[in-house]
Amino acid sequence: MPSRYVDRPLTDADIASVVTMEAQACEHPSHAWTADNYRSSLRAGYWARVRCDADSGRVVAVCVAMDGPDEVHLLNVAVDRAWQGQGVARALLDVLAARCLQQCAETLWLEVRPSNMPARTLYARLGFVEVGRRKGYYPAPEGREDAIVMRLALAPASPGEAHAVD
Repeated sequence: MPSRYVDRPLTDADIASVVTMEAQACEHPSHAWTADNYRSSLRAGYWARVRCDADSGRVVAVCVAMDGPDEVHLLNVAVDRAWQGQGVARALLDVLAARCLQQCAETLWLEVRPSNMPARTLYARLGFVEVGRRKGYYPAPEGREDAIVMRLALAPASPGEAHAVD
């Protein structure tokens, strides 16, 4: 059975639709990235992918990550509200984890809002562990919200196979 999705690099032409999708997908518009966030990520050369519906070509998810020495930092992942709960974010994170191993990264880092229980649940299922907090990290409708810092320790497996340890 053919895949329902096509994964490809994010381009400047995608930014407007990605920003609209993410604003509608987030609990509050202040949680969503701006067009400038995406443009600066592309200029910086960050790993940025979109997942598109294979039939319509419509962008249904986006994932952005930044490489560091021996590590990768997940900066953003967002899934269209209509596609949430269907494994789209997990699949993109699996693609990112495989890329981390190809880059010989030992750790995948991320921050998540304490209020974002679906994301926290997914990250825990994938093996991420909480290692700290950043006070007032995120903009929120009324002030600022802390961030939970999480990490996934990556271990190389046999060629062609990847898995996480923690």
